[in-house]
Amino acid sequence: MKLVNTPYDDVFRTLLTDCSCLILPVINEVFGEHYSGKEKIEFSPNEHFLNRQDGNEIERITDTSFQIIGSETKKYHWECQSSSDNSMLVRFFEYDTQIALDQGVIKENVLTVTLPRSAVLFLRCDESTPNQMQIKIVTPEGSISYSIKVMKAMCYTLEEIFEKRLLFLIPFYIFSHEPYFNEYDKNAVKLHMLMNEYSEIRNRLEELLHTGEITEYIKCTIIDMSNKVLEHIAKKYENVRKGVKSIMGGKVLEYEAKSIRKEGLREGKKEGLREGRLEMLFDLVGDNLITIEEAAAKAGLTNEAFKEKMQFHKQ
Repeated sequence: MKLVNTPYDDVFRTLLTDCSCLILPVINEVFGEHYSGKEKIEFSPNEHFLNRQDGNEIERITDTSFQIIGSETKKYHWECQSSSDNSMLVRFFEYDTQIALDQGVIKENVLTVTLPRSAVLFLRCDESTPNQMQIKIVTPEGSISYSIKVMKAMCYTLEEIFEKRLLFLIPFYIFSHEPYFNEYDKNAVKLHMLMNEYSEIRNRLEELLHTGEITEYIKCTIIDMSNKVLEHIAKKYENVRKGVKSIMGGKVLEYEAKSIRKEGLREGKKEGLREGRLEMLFDLVGDNLITIEEAAAKAGLTNEAFKEKMQFHKQ
């Protein structure tokens, strides 16, 4: 048994893996943390195999589990849901306990497991959507409980998203307009108002880029993922799709972010090769196998420039 990913799950995971820094303000918002953005994020495998009472083994895939390494290390488990359902708490308990077991420690006949801090991002919500969920465990020696935090994407205005730097939510912002798609599709004035909102999003992302708060890659990925969500959620509303995409960008952007990243990787690889070649030449000179003049010529440097680099390398 394997759960099928939705396009929204894919966007959620893409943002987490490709722009992981964006999750830190979200964690601060939901868990009351104070991460600065300099912490290290380490992702854990999403696949977990669970044994059933009938002896069968099933594969379950969490949306994401990771640990943040700062002044202390904390584990987190996040799920993305289009809407709530009754099976969610069961899945959370299965995932949380398996994540805990994966890193469990047995010492002196005591098994110690640490449950992750868990939360769910609801893309849609209504009056019945819970503000918090709880799992209660009854043991022979008493009961304990822990909370599943809830974040509702539709409850955040554009102003709050940018003020709190919850840029992770931008691709899902369109959900707040979903109930009005039919009106937008038939009413040019209302559609224009929606387009103005997305023009503001685009402009404010550009501002963050120019101030250095985000990179070109992050900006393009947010826009690309916004388009992917739009394509799915508004597939029956052609005017809505065309209107928003005319502001956020079309097919070119689907490859723009990846191209930027690949170019950066290529440049990094070239720089690594240059550094590796220089180190080899330094070693050859140090072993008196070639002269400084010969090494400098091979490196395409002047004798003085090569000597300076070699001296810096020794330090």
